[in-house]
Amino acid sequence: MSLQNRFTPEDLERIKASVKKAEDKISGEIVPVFVERSGHYTITHYVGAMILATAVFLLIIVLDRYVPTLAIYDPIFIFAVVSFGGLIGAVVSSILPPFKRLLLSQAHMDQATRKRAESAFLEEEVFNTRHRTGIMIFVSFFEHEVIVMADRGISKVVEQKEWDILVRNIIDKIRMGKVTDGMEAAILRCGEILLEKGFVKTHDDINELRDDLRMED
Repeated sequence: MSLQNRFTPEDLERIKASVKKAEDKISGEIVPVFVERSGHYTITHYVGAMILATAVFLLIIVLDRYVPTLAIYDPIFIFAVVSFGGLIGAVVSSILPPFKRLLLSQAHMDQATRKRAESAFLEEEVFNTRHRTGIMIFVSFFEHEVIVMADRGISKVVEQKEWDILVRNIIDKIRMGKVTDGMEAAILRCGEILLEKGFVKTHDDINELRDDLRMED
């Protein structure tokens, strides 16, 4: 599913409005960023091909041993069948996200998600605020991961456990199919946390980053 199909125009407006509301009383910028997936994971094509090719080869051995009437003896034909099985494995791993995820380790996905989040933090210029008070809420759907990344002006006074709770709440909502509800609640909670920590909006405060949801390929 593409990111555009995950949200209606009304969903996007709700998220934008929640950012505006959360920032209304605080000296800080909240940036929601969604990506469909954080990595291309081309290694899964090779792994999928190897798994299915091996499965086909083992099936040929089983047939040869236990079902002689279905046994294959032509080596060229065996090579073609095994190669075709490998091709199917590569294709399946590229078009079926659940199968692709099965071929990846959690550590691999964690690393890719963290790297993509760090890139998004720079690309969206979350760091580019006067008092270094930007917060990015990063969601990567394929990996089922959420990362909250705060700039140094905030991270030095807000404990990590606050963001961990926020992340768990977003993930729970996503699992329930309530992505927009989860993001609204998380964005508003970010505003509350900053207000609790004294990041109060001043008379000369301006909106330094746009309020809408960023969707990256």
